[in-house]
Amino acid sequence: MITLITFKEALNRVLEHPLDLGNELVPLMQSNGRYLAEPIYADRDFPPFNRVTKDGIAINFDGAIGTGEKLQVEGVASAGMKQLSLVDDKNCIEVMTGAVLPKNTDTVIMYEHLTIDEGFAVINKEVTKGQNVHYKGSDESQGTQVLSKGTLITPSEIGVMASVGKPKVLVKKVPKVCSIATGNELVDIHVSPEPHQIRKSNSVTMLSSLSNLGITGSSLHLLDDKESIEKGLSSALKENDVLLLSGGVSKGKFDFIPEVMEYLGVEKIFHRVAQRPGKPFWFGVHKESKTVIFSFPGNPVSTYANYHLYFLPWLYKSWDIKTEERSAKLMVDLEIRPPLTRFIQVKSKWNTNCLEVTPIVENGSGDLTSLSRADGFICLEPREEVYKTGELVRFVNIR
Repeated sequence: MITLITFKEALNRVLEHPLDLGNELVPLMQSNGRYLAEPIYADRDFPPFNRVTKDGIAINFDGAIGTGEKLQVEGVASAGMKQLSLVDDKNCIEVMTGAVLPKNTDTVIMYEHLTIDEGFAVINKEVTKGQNVHYKGSDESQGTQVLSKGTLITPSEIGVMASVGKPKVLVKKVPKVCSIATGNELVDIHVSPEPHQIRKSNSVTMLSSLSNLGITGSSLHLLDDKESIEKGLSSALKENDVLLLSGGVSKGKFDFIPEVMEYLGVEKIFHRVAQRPGKPFWFGVHKESKTVIFSFPGNPVSTYANYHLYFLPWLYKSWDIKTEERSAKLMVDLEIRPPLTRFIQVKSKWNTNCLEVTPIVENGSGDLTSLSRADGFICLEPREEVYKTGELVRFVNIR
């Protein structure tokens, strides 16, 4: 009788084998979706000058307000011009948004609150000293850390790094990953399959998921033939940091993956976990090439669930990125009897500052289309008590 290890034990064993992937310097525009490997500091004050925030006029508040006279316009300052100076405290300078606030001025009045005629401005609304000015260093002062190490780079972070003059950025190096599908029944996505065949969806799903992490993975299809599997895996182990397999690890007569892995010198860390979907999950390490192998069952929901519940935590551990578990409120009663941990597809919605989840209708781990209707998985440990409506449960987002 084969003893199954628990989900928690399997995850702990996976996390005991991170890779030291290192860092690399990449052009700023190629850093989107990557993780920062260095803190980013402001190289100057932000904004670097007292900045005008409205089109209008700049005045010296104490000199201009209360005179009861028209304010003569001395000139015009636009964005990109060197700083002008107001000569007479009782006059004004027309200013455009983004311009440097002229010397001897401290307040900006927008055109909508003015009447300007023949070179003179009349103020039509009450003015507050200092209004419509974005003061130098009010966002960040020079030398301040603006982005921390480990930050996920999105277009917002790219904009910040551009503003501090970072044409290249140090990021966490991504692993070389190969997504491997096994099975004689698989054909390419452009092929019209025979009744006994299916198109390769798992490998495409994995490659697409990897691309969201800034990883350009490769793919490989292995037939259910021991010699072909041995040849393909031998080459893949030498060329990659990580192998993500789907299929070939169950109890079928053509499930050769565990046997071939042992022949190729891959150390099995565990095989078979008390969970659904994904009970046949196999995990191992090839010490010679330092390649880590995740071999998931072939059903698409199994592959996708285990990718999120094992591979992603392992990857973040390898990157030294701290992540937090998310919780959601269960909206139905669920009975999860021992011994299997359950990963259940759910739909989610926000309601009064709380995420609520409801299981979707699906037809088992082979129901690929169900993934398009789900927002994530809830992870429920087996127990005698029923999970009640309103109970907080672990939620794994896939969106």
